[in-house]
Amino acid sequence: MEARSEPAEVILSDLDGVIWLAHEAIDGAAVAVAMARAAGRRVLFVTNNSGALIREHEAALERIGIPAEGDVLSSAQAAGLLVNSGERVLVAGGPGVIEAVEARGAEAIRADESADGRFDAVVVGWHRWVDFEVLTRSARATRQGARLIGTNDDATYPTPDGPIPGGGSILAAVQTASGCTPVIAGKPFEPMASLVRATVGS
Repeated sequence: MEARSEPAEVILSDLDGVIWLAHEAIDGAAVAVAMARAAGRRVLFVTNNSGALIREHEAALERIGIPAEGDVLSSAQAAGLLVNSGERVLVAGGPGVIEAVEARGAEAIRADESADGRFDAVVVGWHRWVDFEVLTRSARATRQGARLIGTNDDATYPTPDGPIPGGGSILAAVQTASGCTPVIAGKPFEPMASLVRATVGS
């Protein structure tokens, strides 16, 4: 007798290139999500895009007809699991990373600002203002003993005009300059899996 698999209770969906492209809905995405929910399944949007705040992801989904409050998980949040309350964290990333670090009770210091002293961790994510000084401060802090954390290692990020450098490309520069191996937080690595398990209660 063949074993019959039970339908999934939770569906994990990517955002970029699956639900939307540059926040423009992909045909059929909203309908597919609505059908899954109507069938009693929870849909979680699991994204390696660490730059935006969670409420910005939720608002963007709402604009294309997909209510998503409480259903967005980002690689920034997964990276946040790797820092501890009270730690001093250098952030070479966007507002989403700062939000996640501060939610853990750690101090987030932006790498594009004057950043003196020692750090417990450096978190690198996708952002548009990366420059030589950001890379220098990030690599220096890591060589001085800070843990190197990448929100993800995606080399590229999809756009309507084709792929652009992703968070993994920025991380690779810091890794090369520091000589340190990063811990990766986002898909398909364990910190993101832990975040999903904690969210669905399993």
